[in-house]
Amino acid sequence: MANDMLTIGMGETILFSVTAVCMVALAVFGLLITRKAVLTTLCVIGVMVGLAVLYTALEAPFMGVVQVVVYTGAILMMFLFVLMLIGVDSADSGHETLKVQRPVAVLGGLGIAAILIGVAFGAHAPQGIGLAQANAETNPVGVAILIFSSSVLTLQLTGALLIVAALGAMTLTHRDRVKKRITQEELAHQRMQEFTASGVHVGQKPPPGVYAESNSSANPALSVGGQPVPESTSRVLHIRGQVRTVGEISPTTVQRVISGGIDGPATYGKTGRAHLAGMPGEGAPDHDQALARLNTDQPHAQLADNTEREETHESEENE
Repeated sequence: MANDMLTIGMGETILFSVTAVCMVALAVFGLLITRKAVLTTLCVIGVMVGLAVLYTALEAPFMGVVQVVVYTGAILMMFLFVLMLIGVDSADSGHETLKVQRPVAVLGGLGIAAILIGVAFGAHAPQGIGLAQANAETNPVGVAILIFSSSVLTLQLTGALLIVAALGAMTLTHRDRVKKRITQEELAHQRMQEFTASGVHVGQKPPPGVYAESNSSANPALSVGGQPVPESTSRVLHIRGQVRTVGEISPTTVQRVISGGIDGPATYGKTGRAHLAGMPGEGAPDHDQALARLNTDQPHAQLADNTEREETHESEENE
């Protein structure tokens, strides 16, 4: 009988102590301290991984793998999916709908803690027996026998719970339309009214500038007149002071704008105008005159082309 006593080594004791402390710390932080639903879910993931470590230490690797794959990889992913559906902002809301829920929760927690402490001090755990029969040939076979024989009702209730959770997520995300659906025409009219009232930009804002020397979201685009466009960069970058000047990005571009190499302040009033109807400047050229000039210049161009071909042919023969 003495040979059947369970012995625990020093390594297993240290592993259990460290894992248990980490699990309790994560549980306390996720349940009592943090108000972020995402952080709470991550703490639960840490607790589940700790349970898998303990299962593996107790020579139940199948249970450890199932703990990670089923609970951590499936059920907790469903929790995160629900958070995505209802929105992180809604899940993280600290508004209390019931004013008495905090005192009731504190009293309930203290009562449960007192009951657990009393049970822990008053209970005497017997020596574990029958592990060989429960494990059957292998651990997975033993677990399968327990699940599909004595615990089949629990398995069915768990499946029903998961279905209810999915339906609850759909119910939480369902919203009745309280306003009329805005058509494209109404949206365009609304934007024009906002532009008339407060000068809000009607169309899409210009994208950041792309230069030969740099391509970044902090680079402002250039207007037709060669000036930086503040709306082309993010407002956050302006607040942080991370928007770059054109001189920092491309000194060559600044020199070309100043010298008139590209359109800019130095070329105001000097850029050629298209000779179109309704545009200032000279009138549009006459079509008949342009066609006659083209016909007059074409024989001279053809004669010059033939002369060049003859000279090329003679030089090839001489070589």
